[in-house]
Amino acid sequence: MWTPATRRQHSRAGLRYETDLTDAEWRLVEPLLPAPKRTGRPLSWPLREIVNAIFYVMRGGVAWRLLPSDLPPKSTTYRWFSAWRDDGVFEALNHALLMVDRERSGRSASPSACIIDSQSVKTSEAGGPRGYDAGKKVMGRKRHALVDSDGRGLVLFAHPASVQDRDGAGPLLAASRRPFPFIEKVFADAGYQGPRVATATRIAVEIVRRKPNQIGFAVQPRRWVVERFFAWINRNRRLWKDAEATIASATAFLYAAAAMVLIRRIARSV
Repeated sequence: MWTPATRRQHSRAGLRYETDLTDAEWRLVEPLLPAPKRTGRPLSWPLREIVNAIFYVMRGGVAWRLLPSDLPPKSTTYRWFSAWRDDGVFEALNHALLMVDRERSGRSASPSACIIDSQSVKTSEAGGPRGYDAGKKVMGRKRHALVDSDGRGLVLFAHPASVQDRDGAGPLLAASRRPFPFIEKVFADAGYQGPRVATATRIAVEIVRRKPNQIGFAVQPRRWVVERFFAWINRNRRLWKDAEATIASATAFLYAAAAMVLIRRIARSV
């Protein structure tokens, strides 16, 4: 809830851009980024400015070529984004921050329960893999998210919207076994019922159903947490649509958005 106190706490008025990292945030992020190579040409821009530029593009929804002149140019920023995307840096960053935030809140680093859901979004003329979601009547891509019970993003996938939830859930749950081996139960909606999801892994699947007499919208136990996660990352205009030409870039931005939420939350608590 927004109050004068919380507005002051979340205010970023002293920064050049709202997406710039504060000193506390950079101290949190810097050790988690891969160190620059010792050989080759020296860096023209500090890594902090590279991260600032990537977050600027993601939050503002602008094209790479429209970066302000006081941030690194398109060629430099996109080269670093592509390298980190291909090396899984954004996923690793989110994973490390997630464990820090869970321990900060008094919980174990790895969760034992999670929630799964998907979100279908339209794509742009950039092209790339896409499909038609007949249920949502959306031509584009589907974002599959596995979050913990507090809404932190655990495993995030992007794929054509034509992939059914029960077909996309199996690979997502399987991918969670290595980074989060202690997950025992996943909560899901009725779109995930059936043996295809139940037998994909050893994780128990519990379907959270509507009440028999429910009329209209009602917040469902557990399931609202993942919907809140989608609301958090959709504050980034780059994610209002899927403007990426590749699935890899779309997934990288999902992890970057999830990491931004954790960076700001942890830095404010220090």
